[in-house]
Parts: sequence; C-alpha cells; structure tokens
Amino acid sequence: MKLWIPFIKSAPVVSVVRLEGTISSATRGVTLNDIALAPMIERAFRRWKPAAVALVINSPGGSPAQSSLIAARIRRLADEKKIPVIAFVEDVAASGGYWLASAADEIWLDQSSIVGSIGVISSNFGFHELIERHGVERRVHTAGKSKSTLDPFQPEKPADVKRLKAILEQMHTTFIAQIKDRRGGKLAEGADLFTGEFWIGQTGVDLGLADGIGHLVPKMKERFGDKVKLIPYVRKRPLLARFGAQILEEALGVVEERALYARYGL
Repeated sequence: MKLWIPFIKSAPVVSVVRLEGTISSATRGVTLNDIALAPMIERAFRRWKPAAVALVINSPGGSPAQSSLIAARIRRLADEKKIPVIAFVEDVAASGGYWLASAADEIWLDQSSIVGSIGVISSNFGFHELIERHGVERRVHTAGKSKSTLDPFQPEKPADVKRLKAILEQMHTTFIAQIKDRRGGKLAEGADLFTGEFWIGQTGVDLGLADGIGHLVPKMKERFGDKVKLIPYVRKRPLLARFGAQILEEALGVVEERALYARYGL
C-alpha cells in the first residue's frame, strides 16, 4: 500500500527542446521546420506542467519563413501557458538560428558559441556560359514576362537583381523587427548589429544578443533547485530514413547543411 502524503510538492520539471540543424521546409534529414517540430513543441509546453521550457539550439539558419513560423509557435505557447522560455546556444545560433533563439525570454551562450548574422542571403549559380560551350540550347517559354526571373541558365538581368534585392531588404526589415521586439532595451546602444556580422561568446553578450555565459544543467539547477527534472524532447528521424531508404536525399541534405555551417568556420 502506497502512502499518500498531501501538500508535498514534486520536483519542478523543465522541458528541454533540441533544435539542431538547418531550417528548411524540406522533409529530408533532420532539417527544422514548423510542421515537423509542431508536435514536439506542443508536447513540451503541455506535458508535466513544466516550470520552464529550455531550447537547446545549434543551427546556422536557413528559411526565413520557417524560422518565423517556429519562433511564433514557441511564443504563442509560452504566452498562452505563462511558461518562461530559456535558450541555450551550443556551436551556433546564427541567421535563422538566432531568430529561433530570439523566441526565448533569455539567451545563454558558451564562451565559444556563435550568434548574430542578422541578415538575409540569396545564393545561386550561373550556367549559361557552360551550356553554350557544350552546344546546349536553352528553350524557355513563359506566360508573364517575369516568370523566368533569375534563371540560372540565362545571363543575369539587372532588373531581376534589383527585384531580388528589394525582396531581401523586405525580409531583412522583418528580421530586424523581430530582434528589436524580442531583445528590446537589451541591445547595445550605437552598435550596428544588423549587417549580417556574427560574434562569439562574451562579445555577443556585451552586444546584448545574449544574456550571459551559462550551460543548461547548472543554470536550471541554479534557477529551480538541484532536484529539477529535465525532460528531453528530440525530433525522431522518419522510419524510412532510419532504414536508409532516402540515402541520396540525405546526402544532398548533408552537403547543403555543411555549406551553411561552413560560413561560420564550423
């Protein structure tokens, strides 16, 4: 017979949500996107009545739209449940990765963590000279004069570049608004933080991009006591991917991911 003792408080629980990888609407690999992460994030806020939700972030960024959607879901649940969100950055939270971190009420770094890169980038290749050298004729027919904008198999057009830059500027403005809204008065006055530059460790803290240097376990024990229970939430890989049914797609995803991490020397 189990003796029930009333008024004895159980140890506080902290949900630990791991957000690792590039941010993309693609379903291959372990990319981060709202539809794939939604069930995990929802459980983290709703199960066990957590005292806080900790985000463990290691992402070089990716899709602005998916970054916005994931961050908005986290904030929506945090406000609805009145649960504080605390982010811990591992190697990198840059570009879209920093957008995710900004969803938290506090951001903590390692001395070697990279943060920032508050900018927007579009990259592509031009193949028109290559196909000409090999005698390949490009045949494109459109309804709408802008339908073939930035076609990599045609010479770059100044009008197309102008339109693309206008779109990137609009995205950048949205990104800046997100960071100003979430970090507010914490950002260092007079510092130009929105050039796409990134910083490491204590410098990121000094600029107001993070709140301090600290790691998950000791910080949660300091905040909630030594008996705090950390409940991990990790996105599971799809069953077919685990059995190697998507080897080629996985390989392509790895190449793309490595290219993003390489921007930060990782």
